[in-house]
Amino acid sequence: MRLNIEAQLKTTTRTVSSPERNGKPVHAVSVVRSYPTTVEDLWDAVTNGERISRWFLPISGDLKPGGRYQFEGNAGGLVTACERPSHFEVTWEFGGDVSWVEARICEDANGHARLRLTHTARHSKHWDEYGPGAAGVGWEMGLMGLSNHITQPEAPLQDEAEFAASPEGRAFMVGSSEAWETAAVGAGTDPAVARTAAERTAAFYTGDSA
Repeated sequence: MRLNIEAQLKTTTRTVSSPERNGKPVHAVSVVRSYPTTVEDLWDAVTNGERISRWFLPISGDLKPGGRYQFEGNAGGLVTACERPSHFEVTWEFGGDVSWVEARICEDANGHARLRLTHTARHSKHWDEYGPGAAGVGWEMGLMGLSNHITQPEAPLQDEAEFAASPEGRAFMVGSSEAWETAAVGAGTDPAVARTAAERTAAFYTGDSA
C-alpha cells in the first residue's frame, strides 16, 4: 500500500508539556487526529477488543472500569475511567514502569470524529535520551493504523516490521521524529537537545545506528 507520507504527517497535531502529577513533575505527549467517521464509531474502534486487534495489537482482559487489559507482547494495565463515548483513562504498565494514557473523543468542526490521546510519564533517563518522540512516534504509527482501519475496515493489519523496513515506513518515522523535535522546541526544550533526541529516536525506530 502506497502512502502519502507528507499528508499522513500533516494530519496529526502534536504537543509536549511538563505538568505535575500527584505533586511530582511528569512529561506529557499529546497527539490529535480526526477521522472520517462518527464519534460513536471511533469510540467503538478504540474500546472494542476485537476492533483494537485489527489496527493495533491483540488485546485481552476486561475492558471496563476497574478491569485489567493486556496487549500481546506489550503493555498492560488498569482501566481507571470510562465515559462513553468521549473519554477513557488507563494505566500503561511496561518493563516495570507505570505511566498513564488518556483518550478524549469529540466531533470536530468538519463533523468528523477527533481523537486526542495523551501519554503521561515520570521523568526518566529514557526521556533525557529520546525526548517526546520515543512515545510520540509509536502512537502516531498506531493512529495511522487506526486511520487505515476506519477507512478500510476489512483490510488486514499491516505487518509492523514490513512497514518499518519500507521506504514509506522509514520516511514516516524520520518525519515523525522531526515533528516531535519541533514540538519539543516549542515547549521550551533547547534546540540542540531536541535535535539530538530526534536523531536518536529516528535511529531507534528505523534500526539505524545513532
